[in-house]
Amino acid sequence: MTSADAFTLHPRLAADTVAVGDLALCRALLSRNACWPWLILVPRRVGAVEIHRLATADQVQLMAEITQASQVMEAAFAPDKLNVAAIGNMVPQLHVHVVARKREDAAWPGPIWGSGHERAYAAGEAEALARRLAVDLGL
Repeated sequence: MTSADAFTLHPRLAADTVAVGDLALCRALLSRNACWPWLILVPRRVGAVEIHRLATADQVQLMAEITQASQVMEAAFAPDKLNVAAIGNMVPQLHVHVVARKREDAAWPGPIWGSGHERAYAAGEAEALARRLAVDLGL
């Protein structure tokens, strides 16, 4: 593999998130939007765009990591509902959102995307939460 073939995170994902760590397949990221506890899983596969185009073993591993992230989010935040989605309209790089939703959140019951709600974490808060989630994920 050449350096040109190495996995790189899409610039928008890099700008909008804090690194949590690397699972077997995915890089786990925390969204910088503090309105919702929000993990993003990015399979570290060059050129990955769609789940169904991943190798079968990677599809199975991705589902296992989505399940792991969902369990961590459920235990940490006791959401009323977990939203799991691979949308990718703005960022073509395959990534899966795992968002803990509460009935009292700003966008409930609608989707978070396009809701207009955004709030930054206080200084150091996102990094501290990312470290906590890394421990919860066993990283």
